[in-house]
Amino acid sequence: MHFTLPHKNARGRAVRLGPVLDTILSAHAYPAPIRHLLAEALTITALLGSLLKGEDSQLTLQAQTQDGIVDLLVCDYRNGELRGYVRHDRARLDELGPVPSLFSLFGEGYLAITFDLAATGQRYQGVVPLEGESLAEACQSYFFQSEQIPTLIRIGVSNTPGACVAGGLLLQHLPEGEEGRERLHVQLDHPEWEHVAVLGGSVSEAELVDPSLDLESVVWRLFHEEPEIRTETGTGLTRGCRCTIEHYRDILSRFAAAERAEMENDDGLIVVDCSFCSREFAIDID
Repeated sequence: MHFTLPHKNARGRAVRLGPVLDTILSAHAYPAPIRHLLAEALTITALLGSLLKGEDSQLTLQAQTQDGIVDLLVCDYRNGELRGYVRHDRARLDELGPVPSLFSLFGEGYLAITFDLAATGQRYQGVVPLEGESLAEACQSYFFQSEQIPTLIRIGVSNTPGACVAGGLLLQHLPEGEEGRERLHVQLDHPEWEHVAVLGGSVSEAELVDPSLDLESVVWRLFHEEPEIRTETGTGLTRGCRCTIEHYRDILSRFAAAERAEMENDDGLIVVDCSFCSREFAIDID
């Protein structure tokens, strides 16, 4: 769901993931803390992806570290299609409690957010330290540091295997300064944004994941005193793994014959493992 608060120069996105989230999580036997982490990351990816304009544009969120319990988390969004994967050290994870902190999972890591714009072929990427209590806080830092746009992100996750639900709310102050006005990021006490951020920050995790409470009702609860709320239905979400034999054959055809020969098994096939959907593809490149 997309919405704007024209009298406060703010825009918002609200999203809730249900069956599509279970489908993505079921690709691997993730332990509960990793399921929760990936659910949060996928919700953020859906929120940020909804900011894209134009068909076939893509948003990629990647968190990575060296020697961390989680050494790679990657999610992407394109045309309403979501996918995500987490690579982690299960033995070290089991030594932690049931609710590990972001730092205990990643250590000294970084978060990279990449916007690939299909219409222009341009790519924008920002990299920030993986700091804060959650991925949502790290993403807020990205927008403040890389985009100079005050941003609020709230995420809720109900982590029940087979019935996992996650919801998210993103709020941004519309950029200023394009016509010679003072840049918004230097107006840290901007009264319009303070008002929106306080109201948006009051949303509870329970409200974000409650299936009996639709997203329009959540937004109305927060901003019903506004003179106007403009809403628009967003894109439906599906699991979108782009792994096909044709796709991998096209990629492998770009390698030299000698390199492909080294990849072949005893049967003359190249086996490609897709981490996103946990499927193997045996490909005869010839």
